[in-house]
Amino acid sequence: MNNAMRLDKFLKNSRLIKRRTLAKEVAEQGRIQLNGNVAKASSKVQAGDELTIRFGQKLLTVRVEDLKEHVKKEEAANMYSVLKEEKIQQSAENQD
Repeated sequence: MNNAMRLDKFLKNSRLIKRRTLAKEVAEQGRIQLNGNVAKASSKVQAGDELTIRFGQKLLTVRVEDLKEHVKKEEAANMYSVLKEEKIQQSAENQD
């Protein structure tokens, strides 16, 4: 079988999001895209996939490099590479 991992588990193992329950919430709010499509916590990710995650006013786009079940903290960042990080501009109507 092709090597795949649940999105929420990948986010926790890679330390992109610290807790799996939080990763699930972020996914349920539609704040994660997998290869350009809104992803669910149960979506399967594979090496080479692109994830875009919205953290407040920041968009983080990463490429999945590796899937690991058990990861030491210092190795977690090797599971992905950051492609871009951008601030989300507030739209004019939201500014007072």
